[in-house]
Amino acid sequence: MNLRRTLLTSILVLVALAAGWWGRGILPGDQRADLAPSDLAADGPCPNGAAPLYWKAPMDPAYVRDAPGKSPMGMDLVPECPGSSAQASEGAVIVDAATVQNIGVRTAPVERRDLARSVRAVGRVAYNERRISHIHTKVQGWVEKLFVDFVGQEVERGQPLLEIYSPELVATQEELLLATRYRAATEDSPFEDVRGGGNSLFASTKQRLALWDVPARDIERLLETGNVKRTLTLYAPASGVITRLGVRSGMEVQPNSNLYTIADLSRVWVIADVYEFELPWLALGQLATVELSYLPGETMQGELTYIAPFLDPKTRTAEVRLELDNRDGKLKPEMFGNVVIAGAPRPGVLAIPSDAVIRSGTRTVAVVSLGEGRFEPRDIELGLDSGDGWLEVLSGLHEDEDVVVSSQFLIDSESNLQEARRKLLAPRERMLTPHESHSMPEAPTSREPDHSAMGKE
Repeated sequence: MNLRRTLLTSILVLVALAAGWWGRGILPGDQRADLAPSDLAADGPCPNGAAPLYWKAPMDPAYVRDAPGKSPMGMDLVPECPGSSAQASEGAVIVDAATVQNIGVRTAPVERRDLARSVRAVGRVAYNERRISHIHTKVQGWVEKLFVDFVGQEVERGQPLLEIYSPELVATQEELLLATRYRAATEDSPFEDVRGGGNSLFASTKQRLALWDVPARDIERLLETGNVKRTLTLYAPASGVITRLGVRSGMEVQPNSNLYTIADLSRVWVIADVYEFELPWLALGQLATVELSYLPGETMQGELTYIAPFLDPKTRTAEVRLELDNRDGKLKPEMFGNVVIAGAPRPGVLAIPSDAVIRSGTRTVAVVSLGEGRFEPRDIELGLDSGDGWLEVLSGLHEDEDVVVSSQFLIDSESNLQEARRKLLAPRERMLTPHESHSMPEAPTSREPDHSAMGKE
């Protein structure tokens, strides 16, 4: 009996609740769309009975009307109330938790970290210009014998290159022998000027041969033997490879003739072009590696020794130069290789992930998460790019703030749309404000005529 009474009571309660809910929903669903906003103020479409600012389409926030109605898609317009997402704060957006999850909003902290960048470029092996020697003769003559006669031939320091016959050289050797005999004849003279003249003539003639690059041993041999050497032998001033040959046997040569060019390949240069935005990461003395395609898996170490003080106007790049040891001869001029320069690290800079940055062409924006579903697009100024997904922040953000790294474009678009709405609705709100600040007069009450007095008459 008690069970039947309890069941009957529960059924009656459910029926009463359903009837109340159905009766409560008739007006909003069937009649509210036909009422003016002033008629809805008492029912409270907005919290605390506030009047809606405007009505918008649920699926198209750009479709805005002053009164309730239907959207182009046939859906009821929804009110935009004061204090909602559009009015939360200047430029801020409020997104409910379900939407945050649905659009996949993720955040990352603004933090201080060490930034470093590896600068990569294509390098070209070149001669070390500090190790190039040009061979000239200092007397006019004719080539009688050529010891080194092809480009690419390796030579050692002190190795004979060619022999030159020079009448001027022969005459100077004979003058030295005459000066030697004159000095010997005048060294016992009682007159100091005579003795000094013999010594001066000998010294000047000997010095002239030395200035013509006649080896000291050849001069001493001339003084000892008295035999004039018909030809002058030129020797290699440094070890290396002949890269230019400008002489042949029997040719007449002049002091301005470039006879040989010798390049020392024991140390070579690698020239690379670096873009201007990567230059702040470079400094002289930094280490670099070079990899050659014909030596897979093998890396060579070098040092950054030069950064050009100007850019190429066509490529907008600056030339940088590495110096590498090449005693094994693996690096050959005009080879190409991949260059990696370890940039100088920037310690403790304020940084954010590159995914958090929105670049519009005129602005650089990051969306900051303020908590509780509130987001604020904020203009920022960026510094260096580490190239591995992190950017230096110069201004606009603070440490320990959170920035959105996914779906931030949707939030920024909503913020821009709300800003446009505020600008469009600002004139209307200014016109409505004086009226809304005063209480509206009560409308006259409609009453039925009182016929009781007429009956008494």
